[in-house]
Amino acid sequence: MKRMTQGLAVVSLLVLSSAIAAETGNSFLLDKLTVKDKEGNIVGSYQVPKDSDILKHENAEQILYGKRLLNETKRLLPDNVGAMMNCNSCHVDQGKLQYGAPYINTYSSFPQFNPRSEKVMTLAERINGCFRRSMNGKPLPIEGKEMQAMLAYMKWLGEGIPMGAKAVEVVNAGPIDMSLTPNPERGKKIYAAQCASCHGENGEGLKDQQGDIIFPPLWGDESFNIGAGLARTYKAASFVKYNMPMGMSKTKPWGQGGWMSDQDAVDVSEFFTHMPRPDFEGKENDWPSGKKPKDARY
Repeated sequence: MKRMTQGLAVVSLLVLSSAIAAETGNSFLLDKLTVKDKEGNIVGSYQVPKDSDILKHENAEQILYGKRLLNETKRLLPDNVGAMMNCNSCHVDQGKLQYGAPYINTYSSFPQFNPRSEKVMTLAERINGCFRRSMNGKPLPIEGKEMQAMLAYMKWLGEGIPMGAKAVEVVNAGPIDMSLTPNPERGKKIYAAQCASCHGENGEGLKDQQGDIIFPPLWGDESFNIGAGLARTYKAASFVKYNMPMGMSKTKPWGQGGWMSDQDAVDVSEFFTHMPRPDFEGKENDWPSGKKPKDARY
């Protein structure tokens, strides 16, 4: 009976996940991407796998649990998430989308040198960095069920990509002109016109009747802290330009990006990144040799 119950739970999760994926209308997911090794040699092709393929794996339940954790991080891990944020508040379309911080190359790219800490980090360490910064929370046990489930989902999504190689057509974040001078007053007007309807007039975000996150807060006590990458003007502007506002395109998933100029994105990002938000304990240890980016908040 227990095994049947678990099986039904897996199937129910799969049906829900597949329904959500189908609603995105993401034609990008159908495209095959060229995979190259470190020397630039083509070593194969990659295509985002269908969610239904998860059930072919012996650890299907673990992969689906990881997918849920990334989608419902705040609700499922309240002791580790201080902000009103989910992992996929920033990793668009469950980590499957160009310019939306995809997970596609993630598993095969780690261990990886991290310029902020100036050391090589494992993927689990990098995820815990997000819990401490973007989630304004506490790290997960490395060998714990939750961390291992999230790693399993990212490994599944990157199946077929050799370790150390990457699907070169997948871009983590689009380019932004960092020579532009931000104008926060202009950014405030752009925010009011294009962002406040989802993220709130006071940056408080939007929740449903159960208190779960619909759109994350961009500043205030429930937002990401000052140590998060999105607290930096140009880092945030890259995400904003290529992913926001929603509903401005009929041909891309969830109306992804393409409306703002570089200047628009820089201005609105300068406005919301410099609004009040939680501090980050340990920020003095970042960029230990002093090679911090020009938009670092501390």
